[in-house]
Amino acid sequence: MGGTIADIDTTRLRAALGTRSIVLVGLMGAGKTSIGRRLAQRLGLPFIDADHEIEKAHVMSIPEIFEKHGEAYFRAGEVRVVARILRDGPQVLATGGGAFMNPETRANIRANGLSLWLKADLDVLMRRVRRRSDRPLLKQADPEAVLRRLMDERYPVYAEADLAILSREASHEEIVEEAVAVLAERLLGSRGTEET
Repeated sequence: MGGTIADIDTTRLRAALGTRSIVLVGLMGAGKTSIGRRLAQRLGLPFIDADHEIEKAHVMSIPEIFEKHGEAYFRAGEVRVVARILRDGPQVLATGGGAFMNPETRANIRANGLSLWLKADLDVLMRRVRRRSDRPLLKQADPEAVLRRLMDERYPVYAEADLAILSREASHEEIVEEAVAVLAERLLGSRGTEET
């Protein structure tokens, strides 16, 4: 009889991952940072937030980079930073919402990682992004329309991710365990649990 999700052998999971990174993709508000941090802890891996690394490299916040240099400049830097981070796996890497849209970044992730899309519905994303004022792409008269447009543009590309789970109003622990389960199924076969 198979074990439960809690029985997944994270040592075997890390070994099967090898030097690859687990790369979280999805729109702003999908939970890439909050879930990523907890997933890394659950798996005993380092957690890296690409946006934080970009801010460190530029010694300014992402809204400041957008304001001073524009989105194209930010995106070019994002490609370089994500490529550099991916060389240092294994780890859990949370990427910015637009990172996976870049073909070079997608190729780097395919070569050096396993991508996991945190898919969320519009109402869930809106509730979450309203809590923060540091989203440069939402500094518009109608942020919901912007988010809907981003979903239309990005979800078909995010669908190319290796794995996907639904980010919804559930506990972080529940979402993390679902992520561990899909990773175990991909890397270890079945559900990655020890037979009892």
